[in-house]
Amino acid sequence: MMIMMCHMSAKRGWTADQMPDQTGRVAVVTGANSGVGLATARAFVAKGAHVILAVRDEIKGRQAMVQLEAEHPGAGVEVRLVDLADLESVRSFSHRLHGDHASLDVLVNNAGIMAPPRRLSPQGQEMQFAANHLGHFALTGLLLDLLEAGSDPRVVTVSSPNHRKATIFFDDLTGARKYSPMAYYNQSKLANAVFGWQLHSRLTAAGSPVRSLLAHPGYTATNLQTSAPVGMVRFLFGRVLKPLAQTPERGALPSLFAATAAQVAGGQFIGPGGRGELNGFPTQVELAPGAADEEIGRRLWDLSEGLTDVRYAFKS
Repeated sequence: MMIMMCHMSAKRGWTADQMPDQTGRVAVVTGANSGVGLATARAFVAKGAHVILAVRDEIKGRQAMVQLEAEHPGAGVEVRLVDLADLESVRSFSHRLHGDHASLDVLVNNAGIMAPPRRLSPQGQEMQFAANHLGHFALTGLLLDLLEAGSDPRVVTVSSPNHRKATIFFDDLTGARKYSPMAYYNQSKLANAVFGWQLHSRLTAAGSPVRSLLAHPGYTATNLQTSAPVGMVRFLFGRVLKPLAQTPERGALPSLFAATAAQVAGGQFIGPGGRGELNGFPTQVELAPGAADEEIGRRLWDLSEGLTDVRYAFKS
């Protein structure tokens, strides 16, 4: 029944105007200074939420805040710095947030980088795996107590259809032996999907009020495809396919639907309902079998806890 309701939403053309009132709710959106993240934050602000823009670039974050406040005078918007590729930065962000907020209602794990040349994080991990997965794994775990104190709390982790053709390179996690920018981007998106599903399973088993969902924006025109990729990847996504891209506002709809719609359930993967999931209105889409594989899930979870030194304490 839940799948039918999600498919029906796609046919009716669910938009941000249909979001429930968010007054009194607190939402954290990572990567919120531009693109899909900014569009996600804008929709929350328009519905009355207090929105925390979790950004790596303070200047761009403050520009986004000024823009949102001009569009919605009196809006509750904060800018807070976090570099998701640096676990020390993630811990600092969590510490400051705990000092100022007693609860959190929504966490949208949106930020990401795509197909850069091989680089390592401050903790020695491949940059895409570090920023796209490990940073969000750590952030969610560190903020879980605030979420459990929230109202209808939800975690939305942004993955990609690319997770369906990916593998986790457990024997070469950093790409030291063989690195392909897109293969390691796909790895990070599969890690997002595995994490989102595992989080759902563990929250459910603990009887936690927090719901974990997954979303993807389809093919959306943002700087993700041009700020980091090089060579043919940048040419393909930044030039050849650009005419097919939808706007960030449309790309944000799956995350917004997952974060606010009454009819969604934990564990669902929400994406665009158009051909190839490139664009369209939000609906439930297919999660790759590997993303829900228990052996892969346990292995990645244990690995992630070890690499981040963040261990989840679920409260029923």
